[in-house]
Amino acid sequence: MSSDLWSFSLTLYARPGVEQACLQLQAGGVSVCLLLCAAWLGQRGIACDEQRLQQLRAVAQAWDVDVVQPLRALRVRWKAAATQDAELHSLREQVKALELEAERNLLLRLERSAQDWPQGDATDLAIWLEGVTAHAPHLHRDALHQLRVAVTGA
Repeated sequence: MSSDLWSFSLTLYARPGVEQACLQLQAGGVSVCLLLCAAWLGQRGIACDEQRLQQLRAVAQAWDVDVVQPLRALRVRWKAAATQDAELHSLREQVKALELEAERNLLLRLERSAQDWPQGDATDLAIWLEGVTAHAPHLHRDALHQLRVAVTGA
């Protein structure tokens, strides 16, 4: 897998079943960017602890709430109407591109936050994934398992 978080995320998201698993987890209250970061950290062998989880949550929370979610809500709200209105469809595509750019920016922020953590010290993929999904109100365990399998290839 790729060394930077953005490339890793694109590669992982393109694997069979990962997009659907991420969308199910997102519907259950999980930040997909935080989830992808956790998968990246776990795959790199970075040890997971509560302090690191809290640090990543703090980085993700405000940006996700203030930037990513409003763009996503607008894109979703316009979905049906955009099928009948060419101008709205064009604007919706621009909002979709902004949403993706906002997610890329969040992933860069998360990567910077974890850049000094030592690699190869642990095999904590499951702990990372469980850690970032611990507060999700409606967790889809099958989707989480699907993601874990996609990361490990097993």
